[in-house]
Amino acid sequence: MKDNKQKVIDLLNSLETGDSAPVAYINQDNYTQHNLAIADGFAGFGALVQNKPAQGFKVNIVRAFQDGEYVFTHTEYDFFGPKIGFDIFRFEEGRIVEHWDNLQAPVSPTANGHTMIDGDTTLTDLDKTAENKTFIQDFVEKFLVGGDATIIPAYIKANGYVQHNPHIGDGLEGLQQALAYFAANKIGFSYSAIHKVLGEGNFVLVISEGQMAGVHSTFYDLFRVEDGKIAEHWDVIEAIPAADKWKNQNGKFGFR
Repeated sequence: MKDNKQKVIDLLNSLETGDSAPVAYINQDNYTQHNLAIADGFAGFGALVQNKPAQGFKVNIVRAFQDGEYVFTHTEYDFFGPKIGFDIFRFEEGRIVEHWDNLQAPVSPTANGHTMIDGDTTLTDLDKTAENKTFIQDFVEKFLVGGDATIIPAYIKANGYVQHNPHIGDGLEGLQQALAYFAANKIGFSYSAIHKVLGEGNFVLVISEGQMAGVHSTFYDLFRVEDGKIAEHWDVIEAIPAADKWKNQNGKFGFR
């Protein structure tokens, strides 16, 4: 029997291959959609597939993780244009009952020379999942929500920190330069709340809400922990549309 992680991988790949079998992993009678551009329920998923672009979907799953009833993935897409995305699926009794995502068009070239999705994919330290989730949540609460930049050296590796946010350079120096640039140019970003923390081993995903350049946004930040410090970071930032544009009324969050 396939585990939930493999079910999600099969389902996402089926968007490209057209294989209808993985659709059975979705609970057709109880499926809640949090992508605000897609109608709720199984019918909304069906409409997405039926209205695919002429060239079809392209799907390249780079990372996949499982945390209890949740599976989350980091994927390179091409549908209605290239996108980098995080997807989260919640399972009940082996079937998908809820879906969240965050999507962003890739930026190139980047300030650090990396893409928004390349980098380390090796899953380790499964026995440290809970410890790493607490460590990363503390970092996000103190720095990104609380605004205390003085704590950064205690959490991020002094040497070899790899950054995948396309506007920030590598290392502590790159982060500090970006913060100074944002402040000098009055480019505001703020995190107001953490909605969910998911992790497996050395990877932790934090889902937050806030403002980016004055726009109400959702932040998905993925961190890789190595030897007790943050060694690598990826993110996807998506604006939350006005409520009158939503195709479902479930909102971007609503985690259990």
